Amino acid sequence: MKFKIRLLALFLLMFNGISAQGDNEIVQFSSTLNQFLNVRDFCISESGDEAYFTLQSPFQEISQIARITKKNNEWTAPELLPFSDTYMDLEPFLSSDGKRLYFVSDRPLDDSTQEKKDFDIWYVERNGPREEWSKPKNLGAPVNSTLDEFYPTLSENNNLYFTLESPDGLGKDDIYFSRWENGTYSTPVLLDENINSSGYEFNAFISKKEDYLLFSKYNEEGGLGSGDLYISRKGANGNWTKAENIGAPINTKYMEYCPFYDEKNKILYFTSRRNDMAPRAFGSVSEFQEYIYGSNNGLSKIYMTTLIIK
Repeated sequence: MKFKIRLLALFLLMFNGISAQGDNEIVQFSSTLNQFLNVRDFCISESGDEAYFTLQSPFQEISQIARITKKNNEWTAPELLPFSDTYMDLEPFLSSDGKRLYFVSDRPLDDSTQEKKDFDIWYVERNGPREEWSKPKNLGAPVNSTLDEFYPTLSENNNLYFTLESPDGLGKDDIYFSRWENGTYSTPVLLDENINSSGYEFNAFISKKEDYLLFSKYNEEGGLGSGDLYISRKGANGNWTKAENIGAPINTKYMEYCPFYDEKNKILYFTSRRNDMAPRAFGSVSEFQEYIYGSNNGLSKIYMTTLIIK
């Protein structure tokens, strides 16, 4: 039965014009991050020498954004961004020019109160890669509302895709689109049933040319497990095609979410809770700890693999 499922998953990859490498070539992004219990929401700069991600406590009461930079072809130790404080910050997305970092936060709109707001999309700005980030700015209406907005992602022309929990959607979590027009965003539009459903759709990544959308579906019928990554393409008529599961070995019976695709280098980064740990004998406590923290241990980690989207 497992063999049949595997063949079906590989067929889906080929049918969708996607090719991925084998299981042994899906690797953790960096062993440096194994010191943290929960790491998720990854993005990397166009130059490939700067990456942002979210660090969270075991039960997600604390959530902050960290950065690493590459020096002499090695990643530096993670550092928290200066604006992360007592509020929940997560899901960073770096603009193509590297001058604006979008993220999600429940921080208040201004300094007049310390009462947390619902989750909104925020951003910080800078003049260049080594410059200081500005104070956080709320993206404002009509994108932000009294509901929770999550996981911003932008195309090359600044069109915005994000997750919204709305009673007017098709399900619990849905993916919305807002067009960048004359320096402002249009009223968000719910993407159709080729992407959204009565279930959960979230964590979308839009390609630069808006010709495909990668995102997560949760407990979808016909899926491989908890949360799977799906792809939808925009047809010549401008409509989105029916979303297809990108299959194994990327998707597993565990939770896969938060995709980020490096189009230039054909590398997919994603968060997974995959678990392949097995009982074994240990020679020391340090060996035990190294195995527990370094393995695919069921905690959220950042993974990477080559993925060709045709």
